[in-house]
Amino acid sequence: MGAHGTDLVHEATQNGVRTLTLDSPHNRNALSARLVARLYDALERAGADSGVRAVLLTHTGSTFCAGADLSEAVSAEEGGAPADGPLALARLLRTVVEFPKPVVARVTGHVRAGGTGLLAACDISVAGPGATFAFTEARIGVAPAVISMTVLPRTDPRALARYYLTGERFGPHEAARIGLVTLAADDVDEALAPVLDGLRRGSPQGLAASKRLVTREVLAAFDRDTGTLADLSARLFASDEAREGMTAFLERREPEWAVRQAPVR
Repeated sequence: MGAHGTDLVHEATQNGVRTLTLDSPHNRNALSARLVARLYDALERAGADSGVRAVLLTHTGSTFCAGADLSEAVSAEEGGAPADGPLALARLLRTVVEFPKPVVARVTGHVRAGGTGLLAACDISVAGPGATFAFTEARIGVAPAVISMTVLPRTDPRALARYYLTGERFGPHEAARIGLVTLAADDVDEALAPVLDGLRRGSPQGLAASKRLVTREVLAAFDRDTGTLADLSARLFASDEAREGMTAFLERREPEWAVRQAPVR
């Protein structure tokens, strides 16, 4: 058993399972450039460690992952950091899908927008009673473009037609019903115990080959759609509507296009 890591991603190993804990509470574990870089480093170490059979991805605080770091996105539009976000997100998601060892998500908090793409990239996921989910992109003037490559092949299309468009929040049992997560459980660690035990019993070759079978369709989506969807995402993020939507979100106000419902008399 050992533990180390960085200020944004902590690493610990116990009985063949490498736990990676996202720890960026100031932005709700958003996928900032620094957090993503730390996550790559941690995955590389886990992949190279012959004693690791699986990776468990979890989080501190009340949010698993809030998706894109909108403050970085706004800064990029104002001439700050390079706006390569969509391709960077696609690369991260594909790295998790292609990772030669099973990646399991342990979710006890909120998952939003791009965070749902990271969740869907994982092979197995267990969500606790405090978990909530939402595809909120349309509310800020963009669309769940890049994350569709992990979400669409694994999730019920009729449910996504609703949640992509409305941005409604839903809970762990609905997430399990529609296939966004594997299992909803009152006790996440109790539910994970047999899952992790099964992975510990797998051979490295057997796990890698079995994972390739169940991720084949997801990887086909990346081969086919990465360029098109990254371009779409970049165009949307660069638009005036998206700038207004992101600014409104950061300022905790309604965007200018929101239609207020008239009171019922």
